[in-house]
Amino acid sequence: MSSTSPTRTPAMGFIMAAVLIDMISIGLMVPVLPHIVGTFTTSNDEQTSAFLLVTMAFGVANFVGSPILGALSDRFGRRPVLLIGFAGLALSFFVTAMATALWMLVAVRLFSGAMQANIAIANAYVADISAPEDRARRFGQLGAMFGVGFILGPVIGGWLGHYDIHWPFIAAGSMALLNWCYGFFVLPESLPLDRRTPFDWRKANPVSALHGLAALKGVGSLVAVIALASLSQYMLHMTWVLYTKFRFGWGPLEVSWSLFAVGIVSVISQGVLLKPLLARFGPQRLALIGMGSASLAYLGFGLVTEGWMMYAVIAFNLLGGVATAAVQSIISNAAGANSQGRAMGAVSSLNSMMAVIAPLIGLTLLGWVSHRPATDPLMGLPFFTCAALQLTGLVLAYRFFHRQRLALQTA
Repeated sequence: MSSTSPTRTPAMGFIMAAVLIDMISIGLMVPVLPHIVGTFTTSNDEQTSAFLLVTMAFGVANFVGSPILGALSDRFGRRPVLLIGFAGLALSFFVTAMATALWMLVAVRLFSGAMQANIAIANAYVADISAPEDRARRFGQLGAMFGVGFILGPVIGGWLGHYDIHWPFIAAGSMALLNWCYGFFVLPESLPLDRRTPFDWRKANPVSALHGLAALKGVGSLVAVIALASLSQYMLHMTWVLYTKFRFGWGPLEVSWSLFAVGIVSVISQGVLLKPLLARFGPQRLALIGMGSASLAYLGFGLVTEGWMMYAVIAFNLLGGVATAAVQSIISNAAGANSQGRAMGAVSSLNSMMAVIAPLIGLTLLGWVSHRPATDPLMGLPFFTCAALQLTGLVLAYRFFHRQRLALQTA
């Protein structure tokens, strides 16, 4: 079957459906992966260290693989690279369900990380079919699909994991196979032949990709802003399940409901509020507002003393998710029409680098305090660090946008 179809014009609906199925499959495993790691360990400290190893394996492989897959999508189109990612995800989920040793989990996460750049390619797909002025709104729509996936996936995964922690991975693998079928038979290609560029290994390696991202006109220190925001967000993701277990005694079912709340807030902020907020504030001011909200939310997560308070902080952080779409639109608009895959792959590679660093910092900090009483304020140490990182990113973004405004006024 050819990579393009004359009867199907690429549109947001196609890629949003693919991302939704993708995020449901990923969301299914979130509440239970730390617990399945725990089946191979005997203490909180061992579980934290083993989960660190498993998460780092994915991050390292994804850091190397994302810019390569992004550059390949610029050469061969988005659709075949997405199909590779869907197949890799399906295989990794099934192998995880059958794992009998910790090394198997590490190996399959390495494979999955190398094969999976779905988010980056989906962003490039959106950039292909969107005018520059529409990209922030459409990245927000894509973010809303992430939210819907995190509404449905973790709840289903938590419910299945409540009965057997292996079932969510079987269900996730089945969803990933469904997405591969959708991609093969339904999803049209978004990148025309005349906008494809040759593959260049020198530009596809992660170091060159990150250097090219930093060199984009109009991006500048926003690369550091993305890195800090991504690092804090990944630290939250990596420590959420174990933190809530150690502090509140939560299991897969309780975690799934908390992620359900996160998904609801994400859908409201990015799917409903983003468009009017962009019209009122613009991408730059909205990015600052979102980062400020996220800084306060991280602080709140670290200070709470009861499980129900986590839901209050999630609700408060209604605008925290809009910053990512706003900053991403600025970077996408700075990249040329022929290099969206490489640019989004570089952003994904930067995020993957932070995914490597995040567990090292977050889980190490959590390991330092995991032996303390559940009510000890120091239990929130990983989230206090997230708040400081996000606040630093906010300051850098403000200074960058301020300098841009001054330059335009004096031009």
